[in-house]
Amino acid sequence: MIRVVVADDQSLIRAGFRSLVDSEPDLEVVGEAGTGREVLEVVRKLRPDVVLMDIRMPDGDGLWATEQIAADPALASVHVVIVTTFELDEYVARALRAGASGFLVKDTEPVDLLRAIRVAVAGEALLSPGVTKRLLTRFASAAAAPPDASRLAALTAREREVLRLVGRGLSNQEIGTELYLSPLTAKTHVSRIMTKLDARDRVQLVVIAYETGLVP
Repeated sequence: MIRVVVADDQSLIRAGFRSLVDSEPDLEVVGEAGTGREVLEVVRKLRPDVVLMDIRMPDGDGLWATEQIAADPALASVHVVIVTTFELDEYVARALRAGASGFLVKDTEPVDLLRAIRVAVAGEALLSPGVTKRLLTRFASAAAAPPDASRLAALTAREREVLRLVGRGLSNQEIGTELYLSPLTAKTHVSRIMTKLDARDRVQLVVIAYETGLVP
């Protein structure tokens, strides 16, 4: 059973998410929160698998709460999926840097929200359909720091190539096809890259691919 916490300052939205999530046999809402500080308290107490996190909340917004969760080693197994009305680029950039495992807008189809929860637990990520390339491209172009390829020193040539394809948004299946590997081998490479680069999930690998200049 995948345990979920819903964080949103609107009780009606929390109720809607709870109803949707609880309708799935493998998902369960175990807690709710209406402020940034409250979601931290709930997460530290319940240690859920996934937090559905709104951005605009009082007493510490969702981005701040995401940063606090990502910075706490005791919460390393908690995955945050941002679900918001706003697609502002500064929100996307900060959410990805903070360690969010997904970024969805609230008009996302219910099936995609449910898929984002399962994908996050699997250590991958899901961004809103149709806007992934635009968001990542704008995130990359907005990065102030010049590319720092030194972070890739620990990777083999093959792992750099796999990371480049992850940065382009390819799945393990697509990476395998591109490099003539089995999907399982591609997944193994991705897992090793995460370990070497101390990345929480696939989203952070995408960020690293851009920040190091591996993806132009």
